[in-house]
Amino acid sequence: MTSVEHTRPGPSDRTDPADPGTGGYAAARLRLLQQEPRSGPDRRSGLARLTDDWLTALFAAAAAQAGVRGAALVAVGGYGRAELSPRSDLDLLLLHDGKADPKALAALADRLWYPVWDLGLSLDHSVRTPAEARRTAAEDLKVHLGLLDARPVAGDLGLLAGLRTSVLADWRNQAAARLPELHAMCRERAERCGELRFLLEPDLKEARGGLRDVTALRAVAASWVADAPRAGLDRARRRLLDARDALHLVTGRASDRLSLQEHDAVAAQLGLDGADALLREVYEAAGVVAYAGDVTWREVGRVLRARAARPRLRGLLGGRGAPAVERAPLAEGVVEQDGEAVLALAARPDRDPALPLRLAAAAAQAGLPVSPHAVRRLAAQGRGLPVPWPAEAREQLLTLLGAGEPTVDVWEALEAEGLISRLLPEWERVRCRPQRNPVHTWTVDRHLVETAVRASALTRRVSRPDLLLMAALLHDIGKGLPGDHAEAGEGVARGIAVRLGFEAADVAVLATLVRHHLLLIETATRRDLDDPATVRAVADAVGSPVTLELLHALTEADARATGPAAWSAWRGSLVADLVARVAAVLGGAAVASAAPPGPGTEEERMAVEALRTGEPVLGLHARHEEDAVGVELVVAVPDQPGVLPAAAGVLALHRLTVRAADLRSLELPDRLGEVLVLRWRVAAAYGSLPQAARLRADLVRALDGSLDVPAKLADREAAYPRRRGVVPPPPRVTVVPDVSSLATVLEVRAPDAVGLLHRIGRALEDAGVRVRSAHVSTLGANAVDSLYVTTVEGKPLAPHEATGLAAAVESALR
Repeated sequence: MTSVEHTRPGPSDRTDPADPGTGGYAAARLRLLQQEPRSGPDRRSGLARLTDDWLTALFAAAAAQAGVRGAALVAVGGYGRAELSPRSDLDLLLLHDGKADPKALAALADRLWYPVWDLGLSLDHSVRTPAEARRTAAEDLKVHLGLLDARPVAGDLGLLAGLRTSVLADWRNQAAARLPELHAMCRERAERCGELRFLLEPDLKEARGGLRDVTALRAVAASWVADAPRAGLDRARRRLLDARDALHLVTGRASDRLSLQEHDAVAAQLGLDGADALLREVYEAAGVVAYAGDVTWREVGRVLRARAARPRLRGLLGGRGAPAVERAPLAEGVVEQDGEAVLALAARPDRDPALPLRLAAAAAQAGLPVSPHAVRRLAAQGRGLPVPWPAEAREQLLTLLGAGEPTVDVWEALEAEGLISRLLPEWERVRCRPQRNPVHTWTVDRHLVETAVRASALTRRVSRPDLLLMAALLHDIGKGLPGDHAEAGEGVARGIAVRLGFEAADVAVLATLVRHHLLLIETATRRDLDDPATVRAVADAVGSPVTLELLHALTEADARATGPAAWSAWRGSLVADLVARVAAVLGGAAVASAAPPGPGTEEERMAVEALRTGEPVLGLHARHEEDAVGVELVVAVPDQPGVLPAAAGVLALHRLTVRAADLRSLELPDRLGEVLVLRWRVAAAYGSLPQAARLRADLVRALDGSLDVPAKLADREAAYPRRRGVVPPPPRVTVVPDVSSLATVLEVRAPDAVGLLHRIGRALEDAGVRVRSAHVSTLGANAVDSLYVTTVEGKPLAPHEATGLAAAVESALR
């Protein structure tokens, strides 16, 4: 609770407190926190009882010394619920009848608060009469919530009994105003703190699905307006509290944020098998809380709307009673009632195995939530589908997947009662599975559903929308299995497709889509599309124009469902270029080698100008994309040593973040000399973009050696040291075999950092190799750069030379 009447005075103002048993309490508290079990309800309630006993003795001695009667010490909030974590605040209210002398009351408060502070415990305190407490609760929703959990610790228990009765009565009488206010507070907190079950560093208390939401659900239940679904909610609350207990013990702080560096230690404290097991437990618990919140707040809205309409309805009916509930049919065995999709009165789950999917598909198509009572009945009474599935069941699943955004809520309603894992047992392995790549917004299971949502918007551009939707749902189904998830997922998807009753040819297409769902994006962003081997390899893997069409749509849906860093107009154009080239080959055209730029193109004009002047030519183009406003920078430079490190270094000096890049060598027909053309997609890390003239001037200086780029970058790195945090894995440089007959391909995976591409370019220059093309891709905090290098004579490196070069570049990046 908020402290209003009494604040902690300075040391010089401190009176001599009476704190009997403080030393013993401290020792007993320490023993309790160190003993087994390391976390759980028993320890939390034990800590609360221990604290009660200490404060009771403290209160009795302090009240006697101060000469105060008619007062009570009250625990509120988490302490009131007897849910004390190792570093929890003590939320205390000193309640009094208003008859005590103010100085005596202040002396009593001093003798209570100071021993708590002396032990290093956080204290949230206030001193009020019952009337003041009730008035403050009416003005402050958080105070009202705290008082709902008020519990007597010591003193005049009658004071609290009367206050609790009044506070509860106020809460129920004011529900029509207070519950919408509480709901708005929950929504604002969710927007500010995010969704716990999808965060790598979640706040166990404040994030959506966290402990604050559990408290809100208790408050809703106390209003008698609605009650949260009970199934699993208490267990979910215990899991979150256990995780917070372990976090407090590991960090020694009153922290609610589960930071990355604490995952392993917290998991060990809880006896779990690693950080992923910890996150999965936390995510599952948060999912239960979030779903309970959705159902509860929907019911609150329905009840409050009905209450508001009741007087008007009575007037219209003239006292004749309530009208019959309307039920509009949605599908066989499914009707709409009170804004929800429910089972029809004649529905027989025990005789209709496709009913769960029909209910889900009808609800999603109508944009309605599914009644939790209907889902619970289906889970209890439904029977399994035959193998292979009947056509209707398969079609209903595809209808559900193709419904767009409403699919998510309907899917989660089925998942809350275990129906999804019953229909698709393989789903259990990916359910609530964390993805530690920060590029990913969602857990694996939610990402798969989100991919289907994105794919539903692309079904008009493919000839087989059913296969696109199914591939979207299954493309990452191999995650959690040993080895490469795409290879592992191919077999899993094949088995699911057979069980669902797809024909053999369609099963093969689905398996191919899952196996190669990363092929287009990785090839387009990391490979040289002008290398004939690149296009031929993709064409051989895809096999047919229909599969290519589906894979193109799946690639976009997958990237859009991953996160904002995974898709952009730039990436989309690269993928579309690759798809067009592969489609031509699948249509019978020969694989074409790189063609010179056409006459009159920007590249041709810039290349001619660069050859004429012997200096770099720059072009800047703003690109308004879906993810950001970026800039495409095109640089044409006469072929010479050091172009790549010089250009990359200049961009880094001007604080330009390279999101993607492409370097290629052009030889203009009927002209002497060769031109390097670099296309960069950049964004300003801070402030506005520099002028092209400044970039060009610095590039000229970097190429002629008058601008010491390495020294400037070192100065800048020294001035802005890297922030403390999780140490990223070291850079890794590998030789990628069998992707080009014209060059040796190196792949660099490293944390994205200032000057990274500059250092790569310098290492290649020092090794005396020629960069034929470079393909840069930045995803979040990680960079994946592919470089096509040759000898000075333009030939691929020998195997031992390639291995040595990879080791040299990796060493230069450490």
